[in-house]
This record gives sequence, structure tokens and C-alpha cells, in this order.
Amino acid sequence: MKTESSVTFATLGLSDKIIKSVEDAGYLHPTPIQEKSIPYVLMGRDVLGGAQTGTGKTASYALPIIDILDSSSSKARMPRALLLAPTRELAQQIANNFSVYSKRHSLKYVILIGGESMGDQEKALDTNPDILIATPGRLLDLFERGMLILSGVKVLVIDEADRMLDMGFIPDIERIANLLPRIRQTLLFSATLGKEIRLLANQFLINPREVRVAPSATIAITVEHIMLGAEQKKKRHVLSSLIKSENYQNAIVFCNRKKDIASIVSDLKKLQLSVGELHGDMHQYKRTNTLQDFKDGKLKILVSSDVAGRGLDIDKVSHVFNYDVPIHAEDYVHRIGRTGRAGRTGKAITLVTPDDEKFVDSIRKLTGQSLQVKSFSRKIMHETKNLDLSVKKKINHDNSLSQLENGNKKNINSNIDSSSSSGGGSKNTRSGKIIGMGNHIPDFLKD
Repeated sequence: MKTESSVTFATLGLSDKIIKSVEDAGYLHPTPIQEKSIPYVLMGRDVLGGAQTGTGKTASYALPIIDILDSSSSKARMPRALLLAPTRELAQQIANNFSVYSKRHSLKYVILIGGESMGDQEKALDTNPDILIATPGRLLDLFERGMLILSGVKVLVIDEADRMLDMGFIPDIERIANLLPRIRQTLLFSATLGKEIRLLANQFLINPREVRVAPSATIAITVEHIMLGAEQKKKRHVLSSLIKSENYQNAIVFCNRKKDIASIVSDLKKLQLSVGELHGDMHQYKRTNTLQDFKDGKLKILVSSDVAGRGLDIDKVSHVFNYDVPIHAEDYVHRIGRTGRAGRTGKAITLVTPDDEKFVDSIRKLTGQSLQVKSFSRKIMHETKNLDLSVKKKINHDNSLSQLENGNKKNINSNIDSSSSSGGGSKNTRSGKIIGMGNHIPDFLKD
């Protein structure tokens, strides 16, 4: 019987080209989800995978799919693999990973997401890609325009299925599945495998092999969880004081409401902190550049909605602050999954108002953690009263505000492809091989 340390990518049945790409990145041993999933995918079996983010889940389907598709080529506008993701950020992450995995192959991929030029994506489809990485809405938009044919798809991947369910994408997924061949391989991955996910699996998968690497909603043991009681009207002051007092390397602040994001960003900028915002109403190029600045260390704090809660591999996030208790308990697991990755330590601090107790109870039931709510220290509360977070009056009405905003804007990172702009006219290819947006490479084999 093999021990975990004796298993290598070579023992899983992958090709020499894939193995060399993995070795180039310095990885010799697969993660548990990769070890369990890859052989079944290579066999052509449907797979129901349960794994948290940060476990290398993307590689568990990407590596074998590349091997499977490498033996033949796609016909005109008839891709052979379709990967569906709930958010633009996760789709971008998957695309970045494919650029690493397939560097020794002649396969091409296209990323189809909202917020990007439809014209550029139509041009990219003219190159006859082998793989589509898409969000459901944009895929259906392009299909309705007659820009692609889905009858040649051999492999369908539904990633973050529980998030698809939360975001109301299941009707779109059902419609897309009806456009695909009935005989196909389907891989469904989810951080949680509850009743609803199993009903979806019964709908889309045929006699699947189930692989799990941890119980549903398991939280990393390397993360310290702190629940602090706070009055709603004092939360902004409490958060600012916490951030000033904590010895963080970088941090993500999660909010339930987009309107709170702007207020918190304003507060933290007044404290001379390096901070950016991320939410669904931003143009895609701004979201991409903000994430890249955070990854590069140009921004130390990211204030975000749950759009950043899943699928993003942001290295070495030391702290997660939950300004609001998430309404859905599963979102707590995904938020704090941004820290304590790859065995590193992390800290998750959540502000809890009296009205949040029912949501905290749901988190306790889901995670099996006691998560006691502690009183916020009087010493820190006294400090918050001395913080100047008042909104300054602007002069000259519109002009002064726009000058301030323009002065704080960062230059667009030169590493971001011109294709990430929503304007048309730019080519969407890189090196004549990989088609998509963005050229930064995330930590290898991490979701």
C-alpha cells in the first residue's frame, strides 16, 4: 500500500508532457483531491468532487482534460471541453492555471466572461479553441448570437456548484446542459456536498465516482477564529481600530452590502492605509487590475463583496475581517478560506451585532465550531473614539471630488493584457497559442 508521500503525478497515469510542466513548477506529489480525481477523469468517468478552495481542485480536472484533448483537434467553432464558473474571477483563475498546465501542448482556450468586449471574444472564437472557460450568462449570450456550436463538447466541468446554486445560475446550467451531447463526461466540483448539490449531481451526472478530501464545511485548523460583539453604529470605528492594532501582512475585509465597501475604503484611506475595493459593479479591467495590485503587494487591504470569496489564489493573506456576518453559513467557510492556505497560519475576525446571532448559530452548526462571541475591549473602543473618520466637506462641489479620485487612481498594470479592456479592437491571443485575458500566473496547482 502506498503512502501519500510515495504518490507522484507519474503514478496517476498522466503524460510525460504534463508531468514535465508540473515538475518545472517544483511539484512532485499531488494533493489528495488530485490523487483521487485524476485517475477517474482519465478513465472517462463522471466525477462528483467535494473539496475546499486551496486544495488544488482546479488541477484535479485540468491536468487530465489536457491529456484527453491532446490526442485530437477541434473543428470550426466546436470546442471539446466546457468549463463553467460562477464568477469572472474564478473563470480568470482557471484560465491562468491552464496557461501553466498546457505550455507543452498545442491546445487553445478562450475565456468568455461578462464585462469584456463581446467583439474580442467573438474574434477569439474564430481561432477554433479546444476549451471554453465561461460564466453561464456570457456563454448563452454568444450562443444565441450563433457564435459557437456546443454539439462537439466531450467534457463538461461545473466548478463551485454550490456557489452556482446560491447565485441562481442553475436554470442557466440546465439550459446549457441541454445544448450539449447527451453522451459526455461531466465533472461537478463543490466545496460542500449537501442535499441540493446531490440533487444536481443526479440531474447532470451518470453513475459518478464520488471523491472527497474533507467533510463538508471543514475549516482549516491553522486559522484562528475570533468573533467580536459590536454595535451596528460603531462597527466602522471598531474595524478601523482592529486593522490598526493587528500585525497583518495583508488582509481582505468582506462586506454583505456594496454601499458599505465605499465607506470603509474611505475610512481606511484617511488612516493612510493602502486599500482597494472589489465588487460586482466594477468594470472588469478595474477588477483585474485591483486584484493584481493586491497580489503584487501594491495594496495591503482589499475591501470586497463575496465576489472574491471563492476560487481566488491570493498568496499569503494573513487576515480576513468579516465586517458583516455572512447571511449564508457556507460563505463564512469560503471567506476565511482566503487565509491559512497551504498550511500557513491565519486569523479571521468577525464583527457580530445582536441581530447576527442567528447567522452565527448557522455557522456553528455547519462548521462544528463553538465560535463564542467575545466582548470588544474597552481599551480599543476608547481608541476608536479618537480616530478621525469624519467625512470632509468637498469644495467646488463636483470638481474637487473628481480631482481627489483621479489623484488616487493607479496606473493599469502593464502585465494585464489589452484584451482585459472592454473596448474593442485588441487581439485576444498570446504567443499565438493561448487565448484569453490576463498573463499573470497564480500559485501553481492551487484554486
